Amino acid sequence: MLTVQAFYLARPLHLAAAWAKLSDKRLSKWTKRNISCMQSCRTRQKSTEGAAALSVCQAKNMEEKELPGVLIWDVGGAFGVLESHVEFLKQHFNVITMKEFHKNKETLREKIKSIFVFERRPLIDQELLENLPKLKVVGNSGVGINHLDLKLISSFGVKVTNTPHAVSDSTADMGMTLMLASARRLVEGCCIATSPHTKDFAVDWLGVEVTRATLGIIGMGNIGYKVAKRAKAFDMTILYHNRSRRKEEEELAVGAVFCKNIEDLLQQSDFVMLVVNLTPETHKLIGERELGLMKPTATLINISRGAVVDQDALVLALQNGIIRAAALDVTDPEPLPRDHLLLQLKNVIITPHIGTATEQALRMMTEEAVENILAVLNDLPIPSEVIHK
Repeated sequence: MLTVQAFYLARPLHLAAAWAKLSDKRLSKWTKRNISCMQSCRTRQKSTEGAAALSVCQAKNMEEKELPGVLIWDVGGAFGVLESHVEFLKQHFNVITMKEFHKNKETLREKIKSIFVFERRPLIDQELLENLPKLKVVGNSGVGINHLDLKLISSFGVKVTNTPHAVSDSTADMGMTLMLASARRLVEGCCIATSPHTKDFAVDWLGVEVTRATLGIIGMGNIGYKVAKRAKAFDMTILYHNRSRRKEEEELAVGAVFCKNIEDLLQQSDFVMLVVNLTPETHKLIGERELGLMKPTATLINISRGAVVDQDALVLALQNGIIRAAALDVTDPEPLPRDHLLLQLKNVIITPHIGTATEQALRMMTEEAVENILAVLNDLPIPSEVIHK
C-alpha cells in the first residue's frame, strides 16, 4: 500500500514540474525533496515481486478513479481560473465549478476535498463550509488572505494555505516600478509627449532621483526583502520597520538599517513603501499623523492592501503638499468610485492591483497552491500553511 501511495503522489508532482517548464533551481525544495523520495519508491517498486507489486497500468487506473475533488469559481472569463491552469489542475484533481456544484450539490458535496481560491473567489462562508463535509484544505492563490475568515474556516477543521514564494519577485518588481514611475513623473510625461496640444517640452518639468535616495520599507518579509535587494542596486539608503528584526547577515547583505519605531523611518525616508499584510493591527496604519511625519518631498508607495492607508487623509496630504506624491497598486475599494478624489490628482499613480499579474507569477502561484493542497491531502508537511492566531 505504501508503494501505491508513493506512486500516486509522485506522478502529480512530476506533472507539475513539466507543466510549469521550470528549471531544477526554480522548483521548490518541497517539490524536489518529494520527487526524489518518490523516484526512490519507484525503484523499490520495480524490484518488488509477486502479488504485492501493482503494475503501472493498475496504479494509473487507481489514480483516475480516486482524483480528489477541487472546487473553483469558474473557468476563464473575468474572474475564473485561467483555462491553461484548469488543465493543469485536472491532472491532479476532479475540477468542479461553483455552477456545477449548485446544480448537483447532493452528489458533489462528498467528493470535494479542497477549494482553490483564485482572485478571491469563491467566497468561503459558513453555508459553503457546512455543505462540504469532506473538505480538508482551502488553497489560496496569492499571499494576502484578508478575504478569508480564518477563524470560521479553522472551526470546521479545514486548513488554509497561501503562496508567498510565488508572488515575491513580481510584487517587488511592481514596487520598484511604481517608485521609479512616480519619481520621474512617467505617467504625466507620457501624456505630455502624446498630447495633440503639446508644442514644446518644458525644461523646468522635473522629477526627482531614486539613486542615492533613502527608501523606508514597512514590512520586511519575503517581498520587502526582495525590494531591498533591488534598491541596493540603486545605491539607496535602506531603512526598514518590521515586527521582528532580520538577522544581522541579512541586513548586511542589502545594507538595511532596522528602525524599531516607525516614526524614525517616516521622518528620514524619501520614499516610503508599504509591504505588510492587512490585519486589524495594520488597518489604516498610515493616517494623518503618519503622513504628517513624512518629508514634504516624500512619496508613499503601497503594494500591500488599500485599507492599510487612510485614503481620506492621503487625499488631504497630497492636496496640501504634506507629501510630494503617492503611487498605489492597491486601493480600498477596488476599483475606486469613478468620482473619487484620488483619481483627480496629478501627483498620484494608481494601477489596478497588478503586482502579481504576470504569466510567470500566476503559473507559479497555481503550482505552489497545488503543492500545498496535495501536501494536506497526503498528510505531508505543508510548505505554506496559514495558521489562525
